[in-house]
Amino acid sequence: MERRRLGKTDLLLSLFGLGGFHLVELFRDDAVRLVHLYLDLGGNYLETAESYGHGDSEAKIGEVLKTRRNECFVATKSQKRTETEILQSLEGSLRRLNTDHVDLFFIHELNRFETLEAITAPGGALEGLERAKREGKVRYVAFSSHVTPEVAVKALEVYPFDALMIPLNYFDRFNFPGWETEVLPLARARDVGILAMKVFADGFLWRHPEEALRYTLSLPVSCLVLGANTEEYLRKDFALLERLTPMSESEKEEWFTKAPELGRYVCRQCGECLPCPEGIDIPRIFLLEGQYDRQMKDDLVRDPAEYALRDRLRFWFGNQDYAQRGYAQLFPNASACTQCGVCEERCPYGLPVVKKLAIAHGKLTDQRPPGYTRIF
Repeated sequence: MERRRLGKTDLLLSLFGLGGFHLVELFRDDAVRLVHLYLDLGGNYLETAESYGHGDSEAKIGEVLKTRRNECFVATKSQKRTETEILQSLEGSLRRLNTDHVDLFFIHELNRFETLEAITAPGGALEGLERAKREGKVRYVAFSSHVTPEVAVKALEVYPFDALMIPLNYFDRFNFPGWETEVLPLARARDVGILAMKVFADGFLWRHPEEALRYTLSLPVSCLVLGANTEEYLRKDFALLERLTPMSESEKEEWFTKAPELGRYVCRQCGECLPCPEGIDIPRIFLLEGQYDRQMKDDLVRDPAEYALRDRLRFWFGNQDYAQRGYAQLFPNASACTQCGVCEERCPYGLPVVKKLAIAHGKLTDQRPPGYTRIF
């Protein structure tokens, strides 16, 4: 298994890192066997979080670390935002992991500016992690972020993080393009280690694992953090990563045209639809729609299994309020559309732009409580 340098940490991580979320789905003995197998096959990066099964994932990995701590790098995460709380969280994680230190400790879900303000304030989580570093309990400090590239950019500007983990896949590329256009260049310029998560878009890309892996391999990442809950999936991921090559730019453009998950609905943010005669920023509206529900509700009738998967994943990030606030500040918005159709004539992907604008407007102005079953 290939090893890559994790930015300025100089840790040499296996290209395949094992994420611990799916270990909560297994009985302890099965989970322990799976982690042992991962290490036997050449992996060396184990990642988990306090919130995965209320410590269950950490405890399962901890069983392996009793005898194999020196064979791997270990990372965990916490959603605590104050110095006192995050130090308490760290102590619990160390106890469950059966170790006296972790190699990477993540500020988990750094998705909002108010969260960034809280962790950088006096008495905030970063002060706690600085103390933990001095005491040898944490080697490097990182953060994970899921939906707001602009927050990640600000985080990199205000604190010298050692690494970050962000979603990088060919579907969400068009919902959160800032990961690639803004965050990756800044992280590379500052030698911040880059870990890729959600390579399969939370399982949405399950039909095309090779294309998903090849796409993310084309980006400047040190490690792909993948989950596995069976030996079959674990071995398959190893086999694929050992033989696949990154997508070329021309291959990516071709795949963006024909990827079924993108289809004739997801906006590719090419801007060819502009200018709109009414001054509507069409790509911006679809970007906000992507932040709202990943453009997954597209008014197409599907079989029950596909519908259930989409319905489960569309609000996975809980970012609806952020998207709606952005839309409220946009003028003119989609309601100014006169249905002239010029945008559809220009769209190289054949998107039903006029209908899509109406759907996006409905989503972004819906005032029903979160969790309400939304049908557009």
